[in-house]
Amino acid sequence: MASPEASSRTAERQSSLVRAAYGEIAEHGFEGLRTREVASAAGVNVATLHYYFPSKEALIAAVLAHAMQRFRSTLNVSGSVAEQLRKHFDGLRRLVRDEPELFAVMGELALRSARDPTVRDLFQQTVDVWRRVIRGLLVKGGKDGSLPVPRDPDAQASLVVAAVMGASMMPLGRPARLTETFRELERSLNLRAN
Repeated sequence: MASPEASSRTAERQSSLVRAAYGEIAEHGFEGLRTREVASAAGVNVATLHYYFPSKEALIAAVLAHAMQRFRSTLNVSGSVAEQLRKHFDGLRRLVRDEPELFAVMGELALRSARDPTVRDLFQQTVDVWRRVIRGLLVKGGKDGSLPVPRDPDAQASLVVAAVMGASMMPLGRPARLTETFRELERSLNLRAN
């Protein structure tokens, strides 16, 4: 069994490699992802990268997990369901403003998923988890009266996820579209007046 220090070094090395791959995808796109560049950015050699991530798919899965952790940081379990959704939307707005590379990475992975079955499966799993969380909040809010009872919670959750993904992955410089999208989602869910 590894010592706590060795486990900590392993976790830090893996995290460093994931952050480097995330940065490479954000800067150069998926097609520009080179394991040699990722290893160099993390300060290791390619053999070390392959020790921690034996395949490019394993590295991509870790990048997706990192990206989803950033999205999960916008979910708060305190307050009413309506407050949780408001905070989630506010957190997403903050991520778009402060971490545009997150949306560049997700956009690259979404594009690649159309051509790569492995990436498609990984990407679809992350979107499905997000959609289930939104669906759960909509149903719970309908039951406790903090949100309108959804006619079709699956469709409504899919609409929320698709609208946020579509608006947030638009080319930079279009923040007005994102603002409009969030405003309309909040209005349609009775999260805001007007």
